[in-house]
Amino acid sequence: MPEEASAIKGFLAGGFGGMCLVLAGHPLDTMKVRLQTMPIPGPGEVPMYSGTVDCARKILVKEGVRGFYKGMAAPIAGVAPIFAVSFMGFNVGKQLQQKDPNTPLTYPQLFTAGCLAGVFSTTIMAPGERIKCLLQIQQNAATAKYSGPIDCAKQLYREGGIRSIYRGSMATLARDIPASGVYFMTYEWLKKLLTPEGSEGGLSVLRTLFAGGMAGIVNWIVALPPDVLKSRLQIAPEGKYPDGARGVLRELIRNEGILGFYKGATPVLLRAFPANAACFFGYEVAMKGLNWMEAKLMGRA
Repeated sequence: MPEEASAIKGFLAGGFGGMCLVLAGHPLDTMKVRLQTMPIPGPGEVPMYSGTVDCARKILVKEGVRGFYKGMAAPIAGVAPIFAVSFMGFNVGKQLQQKDPNTPLTYPQLFTAGCLAGVFSTTIMAPGERIKCLLQIQQNAATAKYSGPIDCAKQLYREGGIRSIYRGSMATLARDIPASGVYFMTYEWLKKLLTPEGSEGGLSVLRTLFAGGMAGIVNWIVALPPDVLKSRLQIAPEGKYPDGARGVLRELIRNEGILGFYKGATPVLLRAFPANAACFFGYEVAMKGLNWMEAKLMGRA
């Protein structure tokens, strides 16, 4: 991320990058949630989905292409402020550690700044994540409990108040703090590594896509285990896990072992590269556009 980027421009460009991420990655995110939350088969029963390809086939056959985009309204509505706040949090984290804005940060400092970005984004991400997961697991429109994100939020509030809407917030925080740290640190490291010596034009399109995509993969390698806990907690019936994510953790280890933490890994990692490549490319394009507009306005002044 450019050192000279202002907080306002970073906020706006980050929001645009987040919208690009959702549009590119939501179908695979739907598959991830379906695989993470499918019922455990009993003795002699066949699993609901045998894997990623089977999940994709069944969604397409039973629900059509639109089935892959269930629950997208919630992240689309929330993703601009989420990523805007996330990129802003990263900038704030960098500024807090810099005495001189021209002094480059170390990688541990970039990781710390990224962790702060995770704290910032979780405050507005958790409710959207809860609503998204509940909508994504609805497979039959005729028996669907929620007609859309607003109806889902209303029903959750009626059933359990604001605490119900924010269920899974601590699990989301446990996911996003370390994952955001490695996310931003990896992107900055790859940007530095891939930028030609003496270049002033920034990364090429392909190099930006590669750096953003790899940052997304590293992010999800770290994030996936707590994400499984978060998803199961957020779609569970009221009262099933009175002690929160700890109850999910005990049940998962008892019934599925360590491999249970990596359910949905295939669609997650397939999604991570294109979605985050789109995110950082969108961010860089938006930032260049904002810089161009600022230069034009300053020139007129």
